[in-house]
Amino acid sequence: MKKLLIYGANGYTGQLICDEAFRSGLSPILAGRNADAVNLIAKNYGWESRVFSLGSVEEIATHLGGIDVVLHCAGPFRFTAKNMMLACLERNIHYLDITGEIEVFALAHSLHEKASAKNIMLMPGTGFDVVPTDCMGLKLKEKMPDATNLELAFVTLGGQVSHGTAMSMAAKLGEGGACRKDGKVIKEPLGKKSKTIRTNGKDFFVMSIPWGDVFTAFHTTGIGNIRAFTGVPKNVFYLLKFQFLFNPILRTESFRNWLRKKIDNRPAGPTPEKRAKAKSFIWGEVTNSNGQKVNHSFWVPEGYTLTAKTAVAISKEVLQGNWKAGYQTPAGCYGSGLIEPFLLSF
Repeated sequence: MKKLLIYGANGYTGQLICDEAFRSGLSPILAGRNADAVNLIAKNYGWESRVFSLGSVEEIATHLGGIDVVLHCAGPFRFTAKNMMLACLERNIHYLDITGEIEVFALAHSLHEKASAKNIMLMPGTGFDVVPTDCMGLKLKEKMPDATNLELAFVTLGGQVSHGTAMSMAAKLGEGGACRKDGKVIKEPLGKKSKTIRTNGKDFFVMSIPWGDVFTAFHTTGIGNIRAFTGVPKNVFYLLKFQFLFNPILRTESFRNWLRKKIDNRPAGPTPEKRAKAKSFIWGEVTNSNGQKVNHSFWVPEGYTLTAKTAVAISKEVLQGNWKAGYQTPAGCYGSGLIEPFLLSF
């Protein structure tokens, strides 16, 4: 029987993924560096556990015996993904994670040939980052094969960020935004572009951000010009116009350490009641060289709930032998219909 290891099982999202894995009939091995927490969670499910840190590729590799698929859930992934990914390559193990960080997607892509030679798959971004938007991009490409520009946006109503997400955000403060232009990822100010999206009589104000689709959607769709947006209050957007004045301070470790302490004093993440009431709006639009446009939208559960569902669903596909070697994106591997079982209807 193929075996799945979930690393970071004691984190907020990791525990949601464990719950979903249990409901889905899986019996993964749980892992992390906090022995007490990981062992307790595993005991509650009746599952095996392993305790190890991500300090070196060699250390990780020694703890991956008998594993076929790793689902890595411990961020910030810009600091944790590389060693785990390289250890999976060394042991011929499929690598999945739930990141939305452009640099992690770029790392996996840079290892495409090595992964292909090892006949394993590297798929970062199996959660809310970037499954729904990746599927949206491909669906629009299917509707307009000659599209040259792609815009993707998401707006979450009633949600809240977890410790892990907040820590990842803190690690990137002051670094600005990004978009893809003529096939290349380029840096630009955070919130350089904004727009208002109207749907069912509601207006959503969104601004541009360095979401993972800036990297992934190009590989999924082949579209060379991509920008991603998220919903924000207008006053936040206008305040960001002055962010360049504070970026040097925001990038200092002293400020980031202060912010991390503030984050540690907050709840681990949204309560089950808040997650049940929250939902996310996903929108996309493509344009061709003639200026013709096609757009589409749908609703999905809020990010943490959806991440647990899609990460486990993709893990099951890989365990069952449905995967492609090398670096892959979710929709690129499984099609634009990957998101359909999780869509909300009203």
